[in-house]
Amino acid sequence: MSRFHWICESTDGAARAGMLHTAHGPVATPTFMPVGTVGTVKAMTMDAVRSTGAGIVLGNTYHLMLRPGAERIRAQGGLHRFMDWSGPILTDSGGFQVMSLGALRKLDQDGVTFRSHIDGSYHRLTPESSTDIQHALDATITMCFDECPALPAPPETIAASMRMSMRWAARSREAFVQRTGYGQFGIVQGGTEQDLRTESVKALTDIGFEGYAIGGLAVGEGQELMFATLDTTVPIMPQNAPRYLMGVGTPDDLLGSVQRGVDMFDCVMPTRAGRTARAYTERGTLNLRNARHATDARPISPDCDCLACSRHSRAYLHHLFRANEILGPMLLTWHNIAYYQRLMRQIREAIIEGRLDELATTLRANWAAEDWTEDEMPQPAIPPVP
Repeated sequence: MSRFHWICESTDGAARAGMLHTAHGPVATPTFMPVGTVGTVKAMTMDAVRSTGAGIVLGNTYHLMLRPGAERIRAQGGLHRFMDWSGPILTDSGGFQVMSLGALRKLDQDGVTFRSHIDGSYHRLTPESSTDIQHALDATITMCFDECPALPAPPETIAASMRMSMRWAARSREAFVQRTGYGQFGIVQGGTEQDLRTESVKALTDIGFEGYAIGGLAVGEGQELMFATLDTTVPIMPQNAPRYLMGVGTPDDLLGSVQRGVDMFDCVMPTRAGRTARAYTERGTLNLRNARHATDARPISPDCDCLACSRHSRAYLHHLFRANEILGPMLLTWHNIAYYQRLMRQIREAIIEGRLDELATTLRANWAAEDWTEDEMPQPAIPPVP
């Protein structure tokens, strides 16, 4: 079994192409992790997820501890077997979800007591219990338990929160069970305050983790401020470990973050968009509910080989959403995850070939376009009806 480690294979500016080796197989980076919060990527089978080229998925401690319960999943052979995913799984610690409960939770220096959003029952999460739950799930990558304060907030509030998260990080590390091929990531906090981010990076580096995440961004601060925070934070993070930007984001967010040295991403955006008729494409975002698609025989994208594009027209997808048929969200979610994975492969290839800036210019120009014209998009060969 391979030990858990990340190897940098190539760089282009600050951008890095690498390979993450884990107990559940290797993952090429940069990588986007589809979000499987409750043990499923919404509206997709795991065969569909595999077909997109995804190498790693994400699960969530908060949701899985409430339903069906970590011990029940352990008894079923762990989360990999439970959800039919043999590759690596990263589990969020549950901290973000608990902090989002507002009046349903009470925070103290030891952890958080909260009421379930499902049935109102009381539960408690601490750095130790969050780490233990992730162990029971058999997470390949365990996240340390942290607090993510809502922004904007006064610097003193952000500082107090960050320092408590660093104390929790040390406790999470103490509770982590070292196993060959498994790793734990610390989470850099500090809002958009450069001095606090620097302090957080130092604290986590002193503790020592297999990887390092950047938390507390993409919470309403805007892309410009997020990128500015990455500009000052990423360069001081360990060079020989994977860097994970949590909860990000749009295709342009991913591209800009990779250009700044980030290796791993997750976000509900592509799956949520797929359930609401929005398709991500090389020419920006399409709303398949719009009437202009009602008679359009073309696929969503001529460059995509997902089932939605290879077998179906925009007109059919438009019809599915108008008719409230569940197949619409299923096909469009499949397409969006396939697009995100294809984008990450394009970016990785460009880094290796030393042409990332050239690709970035092309991608951003195309995202700003209105859609393909009839001349630009060849009509697909419609397969015969069996």
